[in-house]
Amino acid sequence: MRTTLTLDPDVAMKLKKRMAEEKLTLKETVNQTLRSGFKTVAKQKKRVPFKVIPHSFGFKPGIDQNKLGQLLDQLDAEEYVRKMNR
Repeated sequence: MRTTLTLDPDVAMKLKKRMAEEKLTLKETVNQTLRSGFKTVAKQKKRVPFKVIPHSFGFKPGIDQNKLGQLLDQLDAEEYVRKMNR
């Protein structure tokens, strides 16, 4: 595949240095460097699966777990009223 690529100055210098050290063409150097980078990324993606450990919160009867945000708002409002009445 033929494409145009704009390199940052620091990347261009590293490629030139590697080309000189290993006596490679720009094409060979870029391809090897990209392959190496892809292998590194592939290794990083292997992560330990996240485990969810369930916990029984023991909600009291009458507390709707689907309306906990509403309950929090109510408790905040009650706390605000308490502070204002001091």
